[in-house]
Amino acid sequence: MNRVNAVWQHETYQSCLSKLKAWEEKREFCRHTPEHFLDVARLTWILALEQGIPAKKEIVYAAGLLHDIGRFRQYEEGIPHEQASAELAEQILRDCGFDEEEREQILELIREHRTKGQEETLASLFYRADKLSRSCYSCPAREKCDWPKEKKNLEIRI
Repeated sequence: MNRVNAVWQHETYQSCLSKLKAWEEKREFCRHTPEHFLDVARLTWILALEQGIPAKKEIVYAAGLLHDIGRFRQYEEGIPHEQASAELAEQILRDCGFDEEEREQILELIREHRTKGQEETLASLFYRADKLSRSCYSCPAREKCDWPKEKKNLEIRI
């Protein structure tokens, strides 16, 4: 997991994380924090193991750390955060030693994490993990949240 730790320590990553934290400091709803990023990675990894979907742990964890990192650009510039995150991730991944094929796999997970796939793929598991990572059942703002009821995690599940 050396390259995943290199992503975490990357100057651009930390700068983006600081900007995101500042934007969401007073956010009432779910925040996009390192805990969320790692929850998405861990849930994706568990789902992939349970369903026999081929996956590399470093790919899953790098995507988890990076999938929402461009969200501050959505707040600042109106750019969809999956697009902004993929744009920022490209150079970070290159700097951290991920080869072209690995970068493309990670960037696909980032770009597609808001799109529910029709078949069971790593990308569809990543989408599912992103939603499952939210603890709506204990959220004080759940009644005000604009997520449709069927997307909210009102029970503990996986």
